[in-house]
Amino acid sequence: MKIVDARDRDCPAPVLMAREAVETETPHTFCVIVNNDAARQNVCRFLKSMGYAVKEETRNEDVHITGVRSESAQDEKEALPAQITQPSGEEPGQRRIMVMITTDRMGYGDDTLGQKLMINYIRTAGEFGADLWRLVFVNNGVKLAIETSEVVDTLQQYEAQGVTILVCGTCLEHYELTARKRVGETTNMLDIVTAMHLADKVIVL
Repeated sequence: MKIVDARDRDCPAPVLMAREAVETETPHTFCVIVNNDAARQNVCRFLKSMGYAVKEETRNEDVHITGVRSESAQDEKEALPAQITQPSGEEPGQRRIMVMITTDRMGYGDDTLGQKLMINYIRTAGEFGADLWRLVFVNNGVKLAIETSEVVDTLQQYEAQGVTILVCGTCLEHYELTARKRVGETTNMLDIVTAMHLADKVIVL
């Protein structure tokens, strides 16, 4: 069985290593070893998107993620996580707007004012309508996706309406917030860069 040791590798290396194994060898069964939760979530999601049945086994501080390729999986499927691939079923003329939120406040000066402005922005972002495609949270912005956030309910409503919400796994790990995330998919830099490439417009806050 092919073994991919991705322990102690920063995002997005674990997913890139798994993707390389799929692209170069297309193994029927292989195992990716990681030792942080963000990498675990990203690798599991990637393998599932590629048609692998996934099994996780924790051994001490390591997680062994075993993927078994389904007989019905498409051999030529693009090796990218499912949530960042080209969307289907869009209305004619519909744009894909991606908003990257890098902080939990807007602007500089008064932090309390900045936090209020960011909350108001997120609650108003629905005015983009069907064009709102991705909300991506990185760095301090991931704090808006956790249990105590004033906009977590709003984000959950957007997600239910079909907006994809991506939350940086490395950032969650850095702030020790992984277990407190309440909305969105834990993501990595490969997902974010690809989403930026596919978007018609990117807004960075």
